[in-house]
Amino acid sequence: MDISRARELSDQELLAEITSARRNLYDLRFQLATRQLSDYSQIAQTRRAIARLLTVQTERELGGRTPAGTAARRGGKS
Repeated sequence: MDISRARELSDQELLAEITSARRNLYDLRFQLATRQLSDYSQIAQTRRAIARLLTVQTERELGGRTPAGTAARRGGKS
């Protein structure tokens, strides 16, 4: 899932997607442990999708504000 699609989701849909993605990651790890997983890149893709969804969730919780110190870390003016 790309970030623009994640931003279009409602809060409930976003929470459902996070839950679904985490369950999918659990299943992929189980398949890896039982040597049934054929495409190992799915694990990384799922982890990145979860990170994107959590980023959108955090953005909404902060109300569009940027966390303190972000500009300093990016090389901006303090």
